[in-house]
Amino acid sequence: MDQPLAASDDISAAIEQYGDIVRRICFLYLRNQADVEDVFQEVFLKFYLNLTSLETEQHRKAWLCRVTFNLCKDYVKSFWRRNVISIEHLEIPCENETQGEILQAVLQLPADEKELIYLHYYEGLTIPEIARINGENENSIYSRLRRAKKRLKMKVGDA
Repeated sequence: MDQPLAASDDISAAIEQYGDIVRRICFLYLRNQADVEDVFQEVFLKFYLNLTSLETEQHRKAWLCRVTFNLCKDYVKSFWRRNVISIEHLEIPCENETQGEILQAVLQLPADEKELIYLHYYEGLTIPEIARINGENENSIYSRLRRAKKRLKMKVGDA
């Protein structure tokens, strides 16, 4: 009987520690609070089901990021999502106009570049950490990040 309680404590601790990261990743893709909450719940359900295979905190964070990215991509590609017509455009609150321009430019990047920019600049992960999360070569990550930064500069300028 102690096992479910211990798992519940692990879930609560993970939501406390990583909930904001998961929500921000979801918002990058979905831009809709209801969809974000749906994916958020699914991510932590998967976390609960795979809890025993996640040994370290670093492994948990990387796993949660990867699962969140994958579930968001699946959600965006879903039949329901593709066939819903948006009634209004979402405006993202920002502190100033420049920050808003940069955020809009980041949101317009291809998904893989958006992920890199988010993980590196918003979450502060290093290139080796990102490479581990994505299961890719570090040099590939450096190249893609350089291309993403170049694309952002072209869209925003030196803002």
